[in-house]
Amino acid sequence: MKKVQNTHNGQFDPLHNSLLTLVGAFNRPQRDLAMIKGAGIELDRALFPLLVQIGRFGPIGVGELADRVGRDYTTVSRQVAKLDETGLVQRQKNASDKRINEAAITPAGKAMTDKIDAQREQIYQRVFAHWPEEDRAALEQLLQRFVTDFSALRGDEREEA
Repeated sequence: MKKVQNTHNGQFDPLHNSLLTLVGAFNRPQRDLAMIKGAGIELDRALFPLLVQIGRFGPIGVGELADRVGRDYTTVSRQVAKLDETGLVQRQKNASDKRINEAAITPAGKAMTDKIDAQREQIYQRVFAHWPEEDRAALEQLLQRFVTDFSALRGDEREEA
């Protein structure tokens, strides 16, 4: 088999490579399993990212949730139903648009995401232990700026003429 080498030499390739590596690291199933174990909770790994997103951004429409986790609507709808059955989230209609099905965190779900957040805090403390505080703060500020500007593209990556 012929080995193909990355020959991209664009101005933003190192940044893009770092972002791809970061997204890959965050999306590893093993990382989710380690977070679940470290938090001392019982949760199906497939439901983990959904619960985290609902806890952070909910109430959230199932369609938006599906977009955020990169899964199709029907899969996410079934998984939200499982979270509802376990009492971690509650399904409801959007207050202003009854066509939108939403997921909202319950007190039991909030208790679970609090444990996940505590585990994440420990991980970040280890990652940033040798970073000066101003570097960590600068990274946070720059990431927020990047996310804001990137999100403003609304999926239209073409350069306007």
